[in-house]
Amino acid sequence: MHPLLPSLIAAGLYAGTTAYQGLRLAQRAAPDKRLLGLLSIAALLAHGTALYLQLITASGLNLDFFNAASLIAAAVILLTLLACRQIPVENLLLLLLPLGALTALMAQFAPSGTAQAINEQPGILAHILLSILAYGMLTIAVFQSLLLLLQDHQLKHKHPSGLIKNFPPLQTMESLLFGFLWAGWGLLSLSLLSGWLFLDDLFAQHVAHKTILACVAWVVFAVLLWGRQQLGWRGHKAIRWTLAGFCLLMLAYFGSKLVREFILHI
Repeated sequence: MHPLLPSLIAAGLYAGTTAYQGLRLAQRAAPDKRLLGLLSIAALLAHGTALYLQLITASGLNLDFFNAASLIAAAVILLTLLACRQIPVENLLLLLLPLGALTALMAQFAPSGTAQAINEQPGILAHILLSILAYGMLTIAVFQSLLLLLQDHQLKHKHPSGLIKNFPPLQTMESLLFGFLWAGWGLLSLSLLSGWLFLDDLFAQHVAHKTILACVAWVVFAVLLWGRQQLGWRGHKAIRWTLAGFCLLMLAYFGSKLVREFILHI
């Protein structure tokens, strides 16, 4: 099977689900959680099928720039759907599903980079998986922080929209943010540890900048979590630190891949 069809199906389902959820919220009504979940799962299954066809090749795992972005987006959506079973984070899907549609289409239609296929030992593959999960969880934290910022702004100006009226209380939203941050920081810690254990040289020329930026991001998130526990950091300060750490992490991974694959062609 060619990945074109499942990619188009995934993008269409993501777009349709986003439209349904956005319309319901614009009407100041909560979407049907069961329908929202079923549509999102159907889109994710199509996305996963396309990813399988794009990633698995005869020479190894094809994790070029756009395939990696698509894989992380799918991981983010999967983690969010799993979280929806226990905690009220359905509103995150309004931001994440369009991301899934965009990355699914880009992985299919954008020009391929020059990344070499990955055919490594299980330890290296575990490091890659942990990195993707860490990026995914911290991406959820960033979107949660943006929704928290929007909620705080609208509540202060006393004109909450239909979207905001369907949010949990501000304190619950903030608790969810730090829950995602703790989980993401833990996964990032395991990712760095696995890299130290299984990679020959974390500071080799082609990965040194990636390692340094990821370590700095780890420190930023650690300081943020310490500040929350010891100094009660919250609100705008917590959001700024979250965005700073996330930007460093994305620069470490996607910045280095963009330069290597599309500028240096290595």
